[in-house]
Amino acid sequence: MPGTDTVTDTAQFAAALKSAQAKITAHAELRLGGEDRLHAAMRYAIVGGKMLRGFLVLESARLHGVAEAAALDAALAIECVHAYSLVHDDLPCMDDDDLRRGQPTIHRKWDEATAVLAGDSLQTVAFELLARPEVGPHAITLVATLAQAAGKDGMVSGQMLDIAAESADMPLTLDQITTLQERKTGCLFEWSAIAGALQAGDSPDALRAYARALGLAFQIADDILDVEGDAVKVGKALRKDADAGKATFVSLLGLDQAKAQAEALCDQACDALAPYGDDAETLKQAARFVISRDN
Repeated sequence: MPGTDTVTDTAQFAAALKSAQAKITAHAELRLGGEDRLHAAMRYAIVGGKMLRGFLVLESARLHGVAEAAALDAALAIECVHAYSLVHDDLPCMDDDDLRRGQPTIHRKWDEATAVLAGDSLQTVAFELLARPEVGPHAITLVATLAQAAGKDGMVSGQMLDIAAESADMPLTLDQITTLQERKTGCLFEWSAIAGALQAGDSPDALRAYARALGLAFQIADDILDVEGDAVKVGKALRKDADAGKATFVSLLGLDQAKAQAEALCDQACDALAPYGDDAETLKQAARFVISRDN
């Protein structure tokens, strides 16, 4: 059985994450409150997710003395970008998935055109949110860094590498998989974790180191879930990568070594938070959640 401290940490983190989810969901209703199909599809894509990236924005803002009201637009912005990436990733021309978070994907609930346009709108509204006066004097830095994290040298680049890997004659190497996932998954995690420091005009170095380890640990945990997970809990089809013969951290490292690597990265992430002392305990709990989650 887990120790008392572990159970307490898990409960504290769960409460903190639930609180962030409620605040970001309410903010989504405020900022994306239209009643037409487009707005409904946009909200459908955001609400119900873990909102871990938005949570990281709010926590990094707290560590750097940024008011929560000023951080909420940034938190919603990253959730919009993440949601857009999932909506487009689920399309028939990409992964062709029927389920996301246990619910029909947008192109199944509505149609492909609605999914494309909802994704487009989620992407652009993210930058509209960051340009609001509430965000403060460093908004342009947030806009520029999110564009870099989400675009041709970041998440989209990682997705392109992932598509190319599907038709490659040889499976990717461990270094290639790491590069792919640092872009596809890691770049948005990194932006989320450093957003508060950027918004305050402070150095993001410690949070950047935390996020780089966290993002890679998250992806390794995803690969482990794809092998060991319960599709009902995960809310989407599993073992598609194995069926397609794609290289993953698990296929290259083996299950036990992949788990050990995720643990090591969790420790590395927590160590990077040393400059914040006990104030960063919730972020340490987030790192532990990432490698122990079941969905």
